[in-house]
Amino acid sequence: MKKKVLALIMAGAMTAGMLTACGGSATSDAGAAPEAAAEATEEAAAEEAAPAEAAEEETTDLGGISDDPNTLTVAAWDANFNIPALEAAAAAYKTKNPDFKLEINTVSGSSDVENAVTNAAQAGDYSTLPDIVLFQDHWIQQYVSNYPDAWKDLSGANIDWSDFGAEKLSYSTIDGVHYGAPVDNGTAIFAYRTDILEECGYTIDDVTGITWDRWLEIGRDVKEKTGKYLLSMDHSGDDLPYMFMQAEGLSQWKNGDPDIAGNETYQKILQVIVDGANDGVILLCNSWSEYTDESIVGDQVAGVMNGNWIIPTIKQVAENSGKWELTTIPTLSGKEGYASNGGSSLYITANCQNFDLAQDFLAYTFGGGEGAIETYDNALKNGGVITCCISAGKSSVYQEPDSYFNGQPIYADIVAMGANVPVVEQNDFHYNLRTAVGTAITNATTAGGGSDLAAEIQAAQDDIVRQMNL
Repeated sequence: MKKKVLALIMAGAMTAGMLTACGGSATSDAGAAPEAAAEATEEAAAEEAAPAEAAEEETTDLGGISDDPNTLTVAAWDANFNIPALEAAAAAYKTKNPDFKLEINTVSGSSDVENAVTNAAQAGDYSTLPDIVLFQDHWIQQYVSNYPDAWKDLSGANIDWSDFGAEKLSYSTIDGVHYGAPVDNGTAIFAYRTDILEECGYTIDDVTGITWDRWLEIGRDVKEKTGKYLLSMDHSGDDLPYMFMQAEGLSQWKNGDPDIAGNETYQKILQVIVDGANDGVILLCNSWSEYTDESIVGDQVAGVMNGNWIIPTIKQVAENSGKWELTTIPTLSGKEGYASNGGSSLYITANCQNFDLAQDFLAYTFGGGEGAIETYDNALKNGGVITCCISAGKSSVYQEPDSYFNGQPIYADIVAMGANVPVVEQNDFHYNLRTAVGTAITNATTAGGGSDLAAEIQAAQDDIVRQMNL
């Protein structure tokens, strides 16, 4: 019990600092990615937004449910990302049920939803919750475990679960039960400035399906010839170790415990980051704004790797249109790597009185039903939300070439890549480990003192073990 209580306290304290972007808070560094997306899509959203039965005013009150049998209520955050996706789904479902209304309560961040569920569960009264809530992938298993009575089982919905990547479903499927309908695709991309690669004698093929050792060689060459880094990351919330390990098909956890000390693969992965930082190949930024505004928008890098929600940030530099292409992630062996970072799903709460309607709405839209293509086409155009539903990613909208990415049909490619992301073990202490490992990387770099990497990894593991046993 002490672990669960501690985890909940940490959840509330750390949510504002999470780099989950698609599924992140609208505050602190986690809000920067949605804000970047907002800047890139605000004009398009204003011109093309689907009809909405939505409440526009932000509120921390999740609103409860409606007395109208044709109305569902939902709580979500980010008026320029998740909300347009919900509006698109509502418009699509009206084709089936013209009397349908979706009342959207726009909260300031994911922590509002998490806190509301916690408060309702602790009070033993779920009547304050809406029919549906948007919930972050990395947190939902903890909340289902701690508050199993807060959620409805979605397993009986008319959803073809095989139409989703196994990794995405692994978050919302708990003990074989489907609790959520996936929404936004967090598949990681590795985007490169092909003009800079060409200047140095390389093409996109030369950075596809290569080893990290070869990637570091290319990075050193690019740095020497152009002065640009081949990759950057917000080191105050460094997700590189997680994504690099997932691309190997491995987790930082094993049977509920941290599995980093004495892990040869993990040490090799961190050594890539340390060597890259020491050699001027990887820029470890001190903050989210330094990462986005200075390294990416400020044109310091020739490569960007993160969840695909980083694309609107890349596109802020208009003069670089046509100079980018994206591909997969290098690995230690040289096979093409796939990973994910960020994302959320929709969950029906215990307070939902019209379960059949809620279940059918999710199945028809985000669940891959007849309204999925309309839902996800408009969600992409109006808010930049990329489908998790593989079949919806085959629409003509997804096949369209993206001029900014040199005519590459990036959205279809991202959906295809997402189907290959391996399932790896998750843990409630994911963000605690990220912080501890970030410190280890800092200390092991030349700038941080160049301490022994293996010793730093051991210290990070010891730190997490202590936290988990408090």
